[in-house]
Amino acid sequence: MYSICFSSGFGSWHNCNVYGVFCMLFFCRPLFDLENSNSDLKSELKDLFINSAVQIDVAGNRKAIVIYVPYRLRKAYRKVHLRLVRELEKKFSGKDVVLLATRRIVRPPKKGSAAQRPRSRTLTAVHEAMLEDLVYPAEIVGKRTRYRIDGSKISKIFLDPKERNNTEYKLESYAGVYRKLTGKDVVFDFPVTEA
Repeated sequence: MYSICFSSGFGSWHNCNVYGVFCMLFFCRPLFDLENSNSDLKSELKDLFINSAVQIDVAGNRKAIVIYVPYRLRKAYRKVHLRLVRELEKKFSGKDVVLLATRRIVRPPKKGSAAQRPRSRTLTAVHEAMLEDLVYPAEIVGKRTRYRIDGSKISKIFLDPKERNNTEYKLESYAGVYRKLTGKDVVFDFPVTEA
């Protein structure tokens, strides 16, 4: 896992400050080209920007690119999510692209402290929200946690079968990305429907 780029916008690829030329050629330049070449996305992308991007090695020799977007822009990104991810996957052939909102985990307050942390900043809440961002546009319809004899546990996440065509080829990437970012083992699947 290594960081690729930090950019203040789709149109400002000059602001990359990690890995210099590599960043510009590999990641920021394709985003800049996407905004300029795709006329239907141009108007929607001009006000959006990203925080950072990370390339993660997942199962086998597959790679995934995780793009962190600002939390306050997550709803705007959801409007263009499908088209943006499809175009980025064309640009980065052979790599799965995932958009995640940047969230912060706050440690529990010290004993006797008057300050309380918001529920949305707890580790559990952030990991759950990350899971929902990861599989978007599919919705999570069920979760099962299996505890093994050796003490380890694995979660099975069931996704909405309506989005099977858009997400089925990415299930291994989703599991690999989630494991790298949170350290938790998950298996993504679709519920079995009886005909």
